[in-house]
Amino acid sequence: MRPKKVVVIGGGAAGFFGAISCARFNSEAEITLLEKSNKFLSKVKVSGGGRCNVTNGCFDINLLLKGYPRGGKALKYTFQQFSVKDTIGWFESRGAELKQEEDGRIFPQSDNSQTIIDCLIREARVMGVKLMEGFGTKSIRKNETGGFSIQLFGGELLYCDEILIATGGNPNQESYQWLKDLGHEIKEPVPSLFTFNVPDSPFRDLQGISVPLAKVRVRGSKLEETGPILITHWGLSGPAILRLSAWGARELAKEQYRFIAHVNWISGNEESLRSTLSEIKLLHPKKTVIGHPFFNLPRRLWERICELSDISTGLKWVDMSKKNMNKLLENLLRSEFGVKGKTTFKEEFVTCGGVSLDSIDIHTMESKSCPGLYFAGEVLDIDGITGGYNFQAAWSTGFVAGKSIAEK
Repeated sequence: MRPKKVVVIGGGAAGFFGAISCARFNSEAEITLLEKSNKFLSKVKVSGGGRCNVTNGCFDINLLLKGYPRGGKALKYTFQQFSVKDTIGWFESRGAELKQEEDGRIFPQSDNSQTIIDCLIREARVMGVKLMEGFGTKSIRKNETGGFSIQLFGGELLYCDEILIATGGNPNQESYQWLKDLGHEIKEPVPSLFTFNVPDSPFRDLQGISVPLAKVRVRGSKLEETGPILITHWGLSGPAILRLSAWGARELAKEQYRFIAHVNWISGNEESLRSTLSEIKLLHPKKTVIGHPFFNLPRRLWERICELSDISTGLKWVDMSKKNMNKLLENLLRSEFGVKGKTTFKEEFVTCGGVSLDSIDIHTMESKSCPGLYFAGEVLDIDGITGGYNFQAAWSTGFVAGKSIAEK
């Protein structure tokens, strides 16, 4: 019997992991991995600011699933097959030592994404996977006699028994047409994990200032997130902003990324803040308001909030009028930002949407409409918040798809 021929389309995290998994469970299989660009694992390279956020240190699957705005329920079985613990063990057993930071994110000890890239490429070669850069797929045809024909843009024609699609996400609907033609439902793709552009922000000259625990919400919606917020020269960023953009990906796209965001810089409520401000006024009557920051806010941010509250430089707490106090309270709790657009986060992009999970068997990652065709990674309608969630989904879906192909 001739060996099984497998083609993996997409040289990213999910593609590599799927190819390696397939080779592990079927050492006789002939596996070819195609990457249309001239660089394997390019997204791994830039992720985490060039450090590669490999996964998240959440070992409880039910808690981990809460990090996925889309696809979380379907991923439960997948994570049972290949978990966060498995990911850590896999890389470390192959010489890529990892470390966990306080916020749960896991990176290579080297703080260099090249460590992860080298590990994956080395393992693929050891397992006999044929790696082909610069080979884009033009079309796929299901053969009447079984298997597939793959037409490449360079004119080459490949034949195989099974295919793993791991082409990643793309915000353009047209890029999924070839998969739609094969009978798959496509959920409209829109960007996720983006920062907010605020061209008229009164805080834009405070770029680089961050607040560790703030709350942001979108006016007129239920979208709200709490966590670190970073002021940038173009608007707002930081984990709270990115998480909100993920959960609100479709809603914000419908608004064409034009909406009002309110930031609560101290993550407190109005009643307690009003009481605290009154107490400060009693305890520190002779102190100038601007000159003595409270609530652990950065000095420059506190000064700007005071300026926006019409508090003059020499005004003391004892002289604070009710009007000044109300304005200060309002700006601490509900600083208003007119968002007009978005910006990709650190050259990374994540797509909400893609191949519907209704189109595949989540237990094997095989297509329901086109047997022998499998999917893994962000090409599916699966996406997570920032913090290693998207890579964990890539490793796990890649593992399950590769194993399923090998054992079919």
